[in-house]
Amino acid sequence: MFDLDLDFIPGGGSSSLTPEPEVTSTSTHTPSVNNTPKTAPKLANDTSLEAYLTSVSAIICLSHLRWDFVYQRPQHLLSRFAKHTRLFFFEEPYFYDNAQPRLEMEEREEGRVTKVIAHLPNGLTPEESDAKQIELLNAFMADHDLSKTVFWYYTPMALEITRQFTPALTVFDVMDELSAFKFAPPRLLELEAELLQKADVVFTGGQSLYEAKKDRHKEVYAFPSSIDKVHFAQARQDQEDPADQANIPHPRMGFFGVVDERFDIELLRELSAARPEWQFVIIGPVVKIDAAVLPHADNIHYLGGKSYQELPSYLAGWDVAMLLFALNDSTKYISPTKTPEYLAAGKPVVSTSIRDVVRPYGELNLVHIADGTKNFEAALEKALAQKDDAKWRQRADEYLAGISWDKTWQNMVRLMQCVSTEKKGRQSSAAK
Repeated sequence: MFDLDLDFIPGGGSSSLTPEPEVTSTSTHTPSVNNTPKTAPKLANDTSLEAYLTSVSAIICLSHLRWDFVYQRPQHLLSRFAKHTRLFFFEEPYFYDNAQPRLEMEEREEGRVTKVIAHLPNGLTPEESDAKQIELLNAFMADHDLSKTVFWYYTPMALEITRQFTPALTVFDVMDELSAFKFAPPRLLELEAELLQKADVVFTGGQSLYEAKKDRHKEVYAFPSSIDKVHFAQARQDQEDPADQANIPHPRMGFFGVVDERFDIELLRELSAARPEWQFVIIGPVVKIDAAVLPHADNIHYLGGKSYQELPSYLAGWDVAMLLFALNDSTKYISPTKTPEYLAAGKPVVSTSIRDVVRPYGELNLVHIADGTKNFEAALEKALAQKDDAKWRQRADEYLAGISWDKTWQNMVRLMQCVSTEKKGRQSSAAK
């Protein structure tokens, strides 16, 4: 198993391929990410990374998430690959009456990302749907050199339509424990086991996921949620309050993210009743749950989904940011990207005891951890008093200075290059 030198550990050191500006701070702090360190092949310079990326003819991403849904881990990572090679992002199909089977392609990221969606007619069985997608994908892939193509999986379900291919490299980026999510397909665990056999390298979206997968593959590496600090640091500057937030009184307790089975509905309901003078601002789409079950009160404000570009202007007007996650099977392994994003915005944060928030943010006293309404309410009180604490903000900035999506992505590329080189060596030896 390759392991990264200190300079390449997520959160440690620096890299210069595509540097991301940092929030002002005086030192760095290395997050507690455990990749069982040992010496790895050290690349001479970033020119070798450029050479490797140039050798990749295309990256084919198979995703359960839609590119235009919420801008998160897949978009941050893949948009960086797309600056160096072609990036095709395959979404799950659209089904509708009388659809003629075809692949629709749309450009994103100024033309650097091609979103690919199969259009299929309603009424197909799962087997018929897979067969149609295989037919379409086979025709698409006939135009690509598989000996130079990387397959990047976010969902094991995509194996049903791709197992016939032998790409140069197969990457499994385990963003979530999908089997624990609502409406998870029955075959997901079986297909995950198959994908772990097929993958050349496995990345995980958090430390807890790493611990759950590290014994199931010889090349597993933890890459927890990272941060575009400059983007979210805009919230520290004076901003015009968005129109739908401008008339909400203070203090404001805010949350942004997907509102689904992971969201603690009852905690929000009880907090709003206990503290009617506090205003709770909820930003994000409601999915997989009935919106009618959400609590409604004069001090709860559902503002719907907002674009990634808009988020800093909303954050700027909050007094405290919240991670309102229920403690259940679907949240056992999550590593919320919004944790460092809230901190980069300069906002005090209160979270329920999600493991990948407790470690490291709670342990470093950067985020308040509390479960239950009374404890969460008390933590919000403390956070309100913390919003002007310059020493806390400096410690948060020192921590954030060690992480960025650029560093995360560059470390992934280094590992892909190392694994690819080793794989080619094995293939050459076998051919002799």
